[in-house]
Amino acid sequence: MKQTEPLYCSSFETPVGPFSVAVDSAGTVIATAFGDERSPGPRSPFAGAIRDEAKTAQARGQVASYFRSADTAFSLKLAPSGTAFQKRVWAAMLAIPPGQTRSYGEIARELGSSARAVGQASGANPICLIIPCHRVIGSDGSLTGFAFGEATKRWLLDHEGAITQGSLPLAGSQGRTP
Repeated sequence: MKQTEPLYCSSFETPVGPFSVAVDSAGTVIATAFGDERSPGPRSPFAGAIRDEAKTAQARGQVASYFRSADTAFSLKLAPSGTAFQKRVWAAMLAIPPGQTRSYGEIARELGSSARAVGQASGANPICLIIPCHRVIGSDGSLTGFAFGEATKRWLLDHEGAITQGSLPLAGSQGRTP
């Protein structure tokens, strides 16, 4: 989908490195990524975006709150670009509370699909962290399939309490009680 209005972006430091956010003129989140928005590839949603701290302030503030407390609920308007199936997968991810995980297979069964298709949709998630693809794990508890690396995924799950005493979470598990 070609973006017709300008996008605004900014990057800021988090405990796991730089984090970038892109929003439209209304502040709707279009994309996020771990890393600096100033070095995007040619197909990146950040390519051509205008750096604007004011337009991204709400999104940056909520992400910063998450890093202070994993119990922070995001209340941002989101507009991820994707297929109808991808959007169904991302909606299923949004239903996974902090401190809990689901396997690709569990989501696939919920949606009448395959774990592989769910994994591909997860990999296409343009709004990482806020659409919590990091909460989706292998059926054996492995921390597989996160575009920003296993160490970042492990840190996020640990921050949320999904990993207890250094052990990997099991799919469908609750690392802590809300």
